[in-house]
Amino acid sequence: MRLNVNLGQNSYEILIQKGCLNQASLEFNLNRKVLIVSDSGIPAHYIETIAKQCENYVVEIIPQGENNKNIEQFITLCNVLIDNNFTRTDAIIGLGGGVVGDLAGFVAASYMRGIDFYNIPTTLLSQIDSSVGGKTAINMQQVKNIIGAFYQPEKVLIDPNVLTTLSERQKTSGIAEAIKMAATSNADFFNYLMEQDAWQNIEKVIAESLKIKISVVEQDEKEAGLRQVLNFGHTIGHAIEANSSGELYHGECIALGMLYFSGEQVQEKLKIVLHKYGLPTEIALNPDLIYQSILHDKKADGDQITIVSVPQIGSFELNKISIADLKTLLMNV
Repeated sequence: MRLNVNLGQNSYEILIQKGCLNQASLEFNLNRKVLIVSDSGIPAHYIETIAKQCENYVVEIIPQGENNKNIEQFITLCNVLIDNNFTRTDAIIGLGGGVVGDLAGFVAASYMRGIDFYNIPTTLLSQIDSSVGGKTAINMQQVKNIIGAFYQPEKVLIDPNVLTTLSERQKTSGIAEAIKMAATSNADFFNYLMEQDAWQNIEKVIAESLKIKISVVEQDEKEAGLRQVLNFGHTIGHAIEANSSGELYHGECIALGMLYFSGEQVQEKLKIVLHKYGLPTEIALNPDLIYQSILHDKKADGDQITIVSVPQIGSFELNKISIADLKTLLMNV
C-alpha cells in the first residue's frame, strides 16, 4: 500500500509493504553518499540489508534509549558527516524507532541547512506516528523534544515484517498511538481495535492510523492549530515519561496521559481497550515533578496550555487552561 502526504514542495510517499526493506534501492536514491543512522537495539541484518543496497555508505550506531536523543549524539553525527565530506547532495537514512528518526531527521535538517532524509521506522510506534509528519528533535535538560525542526522526509518505508523482532511490550507501546488516533478521529477504527485483534491485520492498523495523521498534517503542517489534536495524551504523558527514569515506554506514558482529558464514558472505553493490549491505566504520580515538567511543555503559551480532550470517541476539543489548573487533574484518575 502506498499513501501520499500532500504538502506541496514537501510532499512525499509512504510505502507499507511486507519485505520492502529489501527494496530500498528501488524506492530511495542511493546512488550517492549515504549515512545510515541506527541504534544498538536494531538487528544487524536490517542494517546490512540497507547497506548492501547503497553505493557509498557510512554506518553510525547510537546507543539505544530515549536518553541518547541528545545534543552529544547530534554533535557526533554532524562530525561524522563532516569527517566523511558529505555534501548537500548526499543523504541520511534513519533506520530504527522514534529516537533514531527524530535524531537523524534533525541532523538532516541542520547539516548544510538541509540534506535529503529517508525514514525506515522499525518499531510499531514509529511506523504509526513519529516517522510521518516531519517533527524532528532532541531532548535537553530532561525536556522532551525541546530543540528541533519541522523537516519532512523524502520518503518513508514501512516493513511490517520487522515488528517480529520487537518485544511484546514494545509492540503494545505502539498500539497506544493507534488508540490515540482512533479515539480523537475515527470511532469505527476505535471499535475495530476494541473488538478485533490488531495483530491479525497489523498493516490495516498502521494504514488507518497514518491516514488520520496524514489528514491532520496536510491541513496543519507546523502545528498552528488542528495538528495539536495529535497531542492527545501527550501533555501529562510526556511529563510522566520525563520522570519515569526510563522505566516506562513512550506509548505507556501516552496511554496514561489520555485518561486525564477524557469524559467518564470515554475513560471507561479507553481502560477496556488499554487493558486488552496490556497498557497501564494507573500510576502513582508526584504532582510537583509532573507540574515542573509541564512548565517546559512546547504547547504552553504563557501561563496557559492547549489541551486535547475527548468528550466522546471519534471527536475532540482543543481548550486552553491555566497550567496551574493542571495540578488538580493529576489526582482525578
